Amino acid sequence: MKNGFRQSMAWLHTWTGLLVGWLLLLIFMAGTASYYREEISRWMRPELPRSSVSSEVAAERAIAFLQHKAPQAESWNVTLPDPRNPAMRMFWRNPESMVKPPVEGEKRRRGGGRFGDATVDPGTGEEVAARETRGGDFFYRLHFDLHYIPVYWARYLVGFCAMFMLVAIITGVITHKKIFKDFFTFRKDKGLRSWLDFHNVSAVMALPYHAMITYTGIVTLMFMYLPWGVNVAYPKDEDAFFSEAFARLADIDTPTEGTATALPIQQLLDAARAEWKGAQVSGFTLYHPGGANAVIDVYQRDGKRLSVDTPSLRYDAVSGALIEASPLSGGATQTRGVMYGLHLARFADWGLRALFFVSGLIGCLMVASGVVLWAVKERPKHAKSGKIGFGLRLVDALNIGAVAGLPIAFAAYFWGNRLLPVQMAERADAEVNVFFYAWAAALLAAFIWPKRLMWAWQLYLGAAMFLLIPVINALTTHAHLGVTLRTGDWVLAGFDLMMLAFGAVLAYCALRMQRWQPALSAAEKKKRQAAAVAAAKAQESANVEANA
Repeated sequence: MKNGFRQSMAWLHTWTGLLVGWLLLLIFMAGTASYYREEISRWMRPELPRSSVSSEVAAERAIAFLQHKAPQAESWNVTLPDPRNPAMRMFWRNPESMVKPPVEGEKRRRGGGRFGDATVDPGTGEEVAARETRGGDFFYRLHFDLHYIPVYWARYLVGFCAMFMLVAIITGVITHKKIFKDFFTFRKDKGLRSWLDFHNVSAVMALPYHAMITYTGIVTLMFMYLPWGVNVAYPKDEDAFFSEAFARLADIDTPTEGTATALPIQQLLDAARAEWKGAQVSGFTLYHPGGANAVIDVYQRDGKRLSVDTPSLRYDAVSGALIEASPLSGGATQTRGVMYGLHLARFADWGLRALFFVSGLIGCLMVASGVVLWAVKERPKHAKSGKIGFGLRLVDALNIGAVAGLPIAFAAYFWGNRLLPVQMAERADAEVNVFFYAWAAALLAAFIWPKRLMWAWQLYLGAAMFLLIPVINALTTHAHLGVTLRTGDWVLAGFDLMMLAFGAVLAYCALRMQRWQPALSAAEKKKRQAAAVAAAKAQESANVEANA
């Protein structure tokens, strides 16, 4: 630790940021991409329709599809289309009696055959044979579940990184006594000073966002990190706590009784909208379809609500009587719901969502410049000894593999979506593997040769891969820019255009890195000035002798 409070905070800021910086960069990049996970998922499933029908029509076609596809199911769950997701997603739960025992050597289906799912075109009511992919949900899960390691440990690791990030933000504010001046200061081509200015500007520019997204990220998993209060109050039934605290409707586990015809789904949804004063419906779950005791839970769409917790209503599906409504949440639960909602930003319209996305990109730049800044500061110390130490070499390799290598992995994920065979078995897992194979290759190359030219090569490769994504899309699908721009499909067109923009930015960074020359130290400048003066004097003496 250093002497003095601000010096101690600067030391703490440096090391809390550096120790988890590379994993934080992955979390920030994946989390930032998650703001557009619905749009990414749609681009990665170009077979999905662009149908636009009312929720009533979509719901009627969903019921008709399920009556044909899963007539004996215990429950049906339907997510209705919305402006960001034009297809319908539905799940159903089959009775235990219909579950077939697994065949030896055959991979067990999710839920062992107990559950089924389908993606349906609301315009036709037919199932869509879209390619298997995790789409944007991969990035969403990646930013807090990581991959290839148990989810429990991954979430603890992410929480540990988030706590370090929060400490780095607080100590950074304390360290920069001229924080507002730093926001307007950037000195170009000044070596270490330029890196520090860039780090300061990227940190101050979206400081409220950085603090909010870090703190709310910890809050989303607070019951995992701090479970003791729940364990003491509900020692035998933790589920009861969550049902009471989050005002959920009770689960239905009673068997089906008799048979009866349910009311038209449109009538039930209209009743829910009237109860909510016109609020839209996001979906519903029908329990005991076709039974005399059938009930339906109707869920309100997020809309403009800050809180992630949305109301729901339960109706008797046969008589249409309102059975119960989700109770109002307490103050603590509402606070947690708002914080969770701020983190997910489901309430944001297109303009605010873009602002969140740009703030997330600035956060990525802040983390990246922070880990690079440490290496830039340390290099002169190693240059004096004439030998690059293990610590600096390790940081250089991790910097290249994370800052320049992660864009390669992101682009490779999209390449895999278009180039892997559509009917390939376990295709979604193969796409994820492509992401990590590409990142592993970038990291390995960085460890083999952690030099400045490796920075340029990886940035150029990332640029080329992003720039070629719209080309590969045009060669493999009919949802390319030539079609999407003409038809006004701005979700798909916007994705391709953003890939071109990312590629152009990476190409510019690669060019700058290729041409970059380290700034001279003060000692080196004095040495060169002395040499220049000596050369001038020698030239002057030579001229005098020649004239004599």
